[in-house]
Amino acid sequence: MQASRLSARLIYEVVRRDGDEELARPLVSLIWSGLAAGMLISFSVMGQSVLHRYLPSDAAWTPLVESLGYSLGFLAVIFGRMQLFTENTITTVLPVIARQSLHCLFQMLRLWAVVLVANLVGALLVAWFLGLPGVVSEELHEALLAVSRHGIEGTPAENFMRAVPAGVLIASLVWILPSAQGNSFLLIMSVTWLMAAAGFAHVVAGSVEMGLLAWHGDAALPDLLGAYFLPTLVGNVAGGTAIFTLLTWGQVKNEVAQGQDVEDEERDGRVARARQLD
Repeated sequence: MQASRLSARLIYEVVRRDGDEELARPLVSLIWSGLAAGMLISFSVMGQSVLHRYLPSDAAWTPLVESLGYSLGFLAVIFGRMQLFTENTITTVLPVIARQSLHCLFQMLRLWAVVLVANLVGALLVAWFLGLPGVVSEELHEALLAVSRHGIEGTPAENFMRAVPAGVLIASLVWILPSAQGNSFLLIMSVTWLMAAAGFAHVVAGSVEMGLLAWHGDAALPDLLGAYFLPTLVGNVAGGTAIFTLLTWGQVKNEVAQGQDVEDEERDGRVARARQLD
């Protein structure tokens, strides 16, 4: 009989092993995967904008339905196994916490830097392309700008605060997915819809919106980086790593330590038996 639920220890092992695999990936693979994720996350902005264009603007339910479009980019990136920076705030952090080595920490920081830059470049490239004449209709372009203005509005402090719960939600999504079985699609849709409906800020999806406004001339890109990108980045990391990842580690650390002790005892027993046979 198959178990209906994974234990917290098993979920930890799945996520940690995924993190180990990501840390071991070649630099070139990380760059291309991060670039693809930055480009495909634009589906979230496009999906919201198309719904914004055609739904009635005065209906109270419009923002709830419009937020469904936000899930498209995350579905493409997660099912495509592409490198999205905010996922790495839990997957690559767990191996660092488990090993507690400087080498693993440097590997994590290297991956974070490469993936974040690749995500940003991909997002800005797509934003530039969408602003070119003839790529989308004038009406849809106006919808893209309207969604983008709403998405990144706020002071740096407000953007930081809106980014913290988004970091928690993405980290929780990564943690829950191993137990989702055949419900992954619905789970991703639900969590990312909630992010959009609640007005939380995601640094990579927001980079597409930031790029659209910068190329359109609403604001200079350096100003947007300071007012939106950096506060949102710090908020996402704080939510995904400092809050959710450390809480989940606290949940399983004693079980992980006990499991390691058992493995050590079994290994010592095998070695002792082998010596007796010799």
